[in-house]
Amino acid sequence: MERLSFAPFSCKADDFTTFLSVGISIRHNMAHRNTTASALQNQHNIHSSTRIIVLISGNGTNLQALIDACATNTLPSTSIVRVISNRKDAYGLIRAATADPPIPTIYHNLVKYKKEHPKTDEGVQQARKAYDAELARLLLADSPDLVVCAGWMHILADDFLDPLTEANVPVINLHPALPGQFNGANAIQRAHAAFQQGDIQETGVMVHYVISEVDMGEPILVRKVTMVAGESEADLAQRIHRVEWEIIVDGTELVVRRLREEKSQIVDQ
Repeated sequence: MERLSFAPFSCKADDFTTFLSVGISIRHNMAHRNTTASALQNQHNIHSSTRIIVLISGNGTNLQALIDACATNTLPSTSIVRVISNRKDAYGLIRAATADPPIPTIYHNLVKYKKEHPKTDEGVQQARKAYDAELARLLLADSPDLVVCAGWMHILADDFLDPLTEANVPVINLHPALPGQFNGANAIQRAHAAFQQGDIQETGVMVHYVISEVDMGEPILVRKVTMVAGESEADLAQRIHRVEWEIIVDGTELVVRRLREEKSQIVDQ
């Protein structure tokens, strides 16, 4: 049998140093690639689409402003994942269904819950609690980052707000009045009447965080509207609506930006 012979392996000091340097360089490059990939993934998580749910009760012109903004760079990387209405005939539901792409909708009305409880003050209160709790469950099932009330005509109580607070999902609202001026319903009508009586010279529109006290949450953005002598209530309402269509987008954009900054700080920790 023929024997195999092997040449002795020799390694000079310089060769060994080169070999060691190459190995370190490879490990460094791999670590750099892993770090870069991790950073890119974190950036993707930070800037991935912000999920919004919009609550409406009527025509949906403010919803339309948000839909249009999400389709442009006004609200980049932001999507409306659900529209919920407490009124079956709200035209905003049609706006959502005919959007491109269509937005899923839910009709969620208090009447059903009132029928399940006694027609007493306590029964109505229990119906509202059940309604709010179920509304919170419906919203959280869609994993939203933000809830926007855009003409939503139902007072949101703690049975709704507490589960969203625990899930770190802020709720914001559009209200056609200055902070603390005309809280609650019919704000435009009340502002017009107050101007006629000489009590005010300006009104406004605000976007604010929602708390259990009606229209008393921290303001996010406020725009003033100067009253005009001789102007009808309808004309004032139209001027205020034009401001609403702008401020609801700008206010939402501010909150979305804050949410992304908070995510960025968490990633950096």
